[in-house]
Amino acid sequence: MTIFAAPVFEGTVIVDGNELFKGQGAATQWAKKLGAEIGSDVTVRKIGNGWALCGTVDGVECVWGIYGQRLKRIN
Repeated sequence: MTIFAAPVFEGTVIVDGNELFKGQGAATQWAKKLGAEIGSDVTVRKIGNGWALCGTVDGVECVWGIYGQRLKRIN
């Protein structure tokens, strides 16, 4: 199963209209899972009062948040 189909049942906050992880620990765990799936390093970055996942896919820097309890690219 792809990580993008897995439900995200973590605490979230809304920052600039994007749903982000509320806690750094939860974001870090999802970053590890996402990194394993895409074969690239994924880190977490604080945006406002939430945490987003950040990495590179095919040479393009990407930021992921949450939409409908699923990971979603937000940039």
